[in-house]
Amino acid sequence: MKDKIIIPTLIIIFGVLLRLLPHLPNVAPITAIALFAGMYLDKKYALILPLVIMVVSDFFLGFHDTLLFVYVSFFLSGVLGLSTRSHKTAGRILLTILLASVQFFLITNFGVWLVGHLYPKNLKGLVECFVVAIPFFRNTIMGDLLFTTAFILLFEFLEYLVHRKKAALVRRK
Repeated sequence: MKDKIIIPTLIIIFGVLLRLLPHLPNVAPITAIALFAGMYLDKKYALILPLVIMVVSDFFLGFHDTLLFVYVSFFLSGVLGLSTRSHKTAGRILLTILLASVQFFLITNFGVWLVGHLYPKNLKGLVECFVVAIPFFRNTIMGDLLFTTAFILLFEFLEYLVHRKKAALVRRK
């Protein structure tokens, strides 16, 4: 039991710290954590880790009107990670990361338009909201690709080292 909680706890601490430290807008590890958790950890962590990180860090950063849209998006990223769990090819992972970035862009910017006061509540206002958000979308894709790739490569490398060490111990016996 203790082993199963260590990695998720470290991921939560890491995720909160990265959200609290200065970073480029929309370059954060939360989508990557949701995708990674869905692909590699117990299924429940795929859906809960990003939400715990968000609630804890939002306690310090402040809550806002579009949180529901952001939280739903990260929940869906966990679902996307789960859908990739048994088909982890480079192409499938890349597609999953891009889908997660796109759905985050669509859901959160729709939320900004719907509950915010920056854009008129008509089609022109919705289009303007999405157009203004395009520079942030580039950052979202960059961050999601970078963090997801880093998490997967680090985890796979550590798994390799653990299996190698276990195999060496078995050979010595």
